[in-house]
Amino acid sequence: MASIRLAVPDAANVGEVIEIKALIRHPMESGHRRGARGEVIERDIITRFECRYLDELVFAADFHPGIAANPLLTFYVRASNSGTLDFTWTDQHGTAWSETSALTVT
Repeated sequence: MASIRLAVPDAANVGEVIEIKALIRHPMESGHRRGARGEVIERDIITRFECRYLDELVFAADFHPGIAANPLLTFYVRASNSGTLDFTWTDQHGTAWSETSALTVT
């Protein structure tokens, strides 16, 4: 149901601050809308996003029904060592989507 797009540099210098963009394609239904026949469209939202760099939490966000569909997050991380960035989105039912990106630090 959801698809993920990441914009993460492949390499950075030690101490460099890098920009990271993470997008998940998800309808983010609030549960307040009605369909064409008047039926309530069931709530379906991502509730949590986390990014870990070298297993340390570097960015997190909690989402609520007012967030737009296909949320795009932009944040910054200081590159310290080569390793992975792990991205995880979790929805209200506990379903999680993950993606990983490698970063080489010189």
